[in-house]
Amino acid sequence: MALGATIYVFNIELADSDRGVYQPLQLRVARHPSESEEYFLTRILAYCLEYTEGISFSNGLFEPDAPTIAVRDLTGVLNAWIDVGAPEAARLHRASKAAQRVAVYTHKDAGQLAARLSLERIHRVEALELYALDREWLANLAAKLARRMEISLTVAERHVYLSVRGETLSCVIERLAVGRP
Repeated sequence: MALGATIYVFNIELADSDRGVYQPLQLRVARHPSESEEYFLTRILAYCLEYTEGISFSNGLFEPDAPTIAVRDLTGVLNAWIDVGAPEAARLHRASKAAQRVAVYTHKDAGQLAARLSLERIHRVEALELYALDREWLANLAAKLARRMEISLTVAERHVYLSVRGETLSCVIERLAVGRP
């Protein structure tokens, strides 16, 4: 019998001064058995860092024609395609044709990903936003992962301060350029 998804509940106090977003979030998120803790947490953080009206997780992981996180307007038009991990160039090529904005949050080697994508054919590659999460910071957060979590997430000038269980973890979300060499 195959393992089912595990449901996690996050109560997050989001304070993003970079974008003027101050919002309490209550997220019930399914974690697929094949998802690493780092990927799962990157997906949650990407949702928070991109939070806006019309944001949603996709209906299922690994859908080739759907973003990990989508931002749609009231008519259903896809405004932003947000991916997590190290997506293939062909996927990002389709994404940049489908949405006005494409962003990738990675928990992998971001420099290597940027270099690989720079060599590929991607529509509007210069507009692609690639954000790197600090891998050590993410590993520290993964060690604190629980099925129910109360989190305070503050963002100021791409510095992230995440308070969980009385401890504050901080890092910088680095944006890498992707484009033709």
